[in-house]
Amino acid sequence: MEINYELLMNSAKKAAQNSYSPFSRFAVGAAVLASSGKIYEGCNVENSSFGLTICAERCAIFKAVSEGEKEIVAVAIYSPNADSCYPCGACRQVMYEFQGDNEEISVITENLGQLEVQKLSYFLPCGFRI
Repeated sequence: MEINYELLMNSAKKAAQNSYSPFSRFAVGAAVLASSGKIYEGCNVENSSFGLTICAERCAIFKAVSEGEKEIVAVAIYSPNADSCYPCGACRQVMYEFQGDNEEISVITENLGQLEVQKLSYFLPCGFRI
């Protein structure tokens, strides 16, 4: 599948505008490309009970899964508050869960205005699966 990295990053930037991050003030947006070709957006949503906070990546992935998607092709991540924004460990593991059998997920980030694309194994070399 051809991946339009710019389109995904622009979707992540749009999603970051919806971030609810009153505690960290660290807004994050994510855009997920499913194997169906559909893009799902998500943002981080913080909570006074910090453990209930959800990251943008998981928000977008769970949104895709709740719509029937089971295979993620790519994830773009953006924060207007940092020069670069990478997925946390929990998000890396969730990405691994919905990675297809034949193709690794592409993770798109922006570092000082330049798009960077890495395969998920760069961030999570030994994912866990039952």
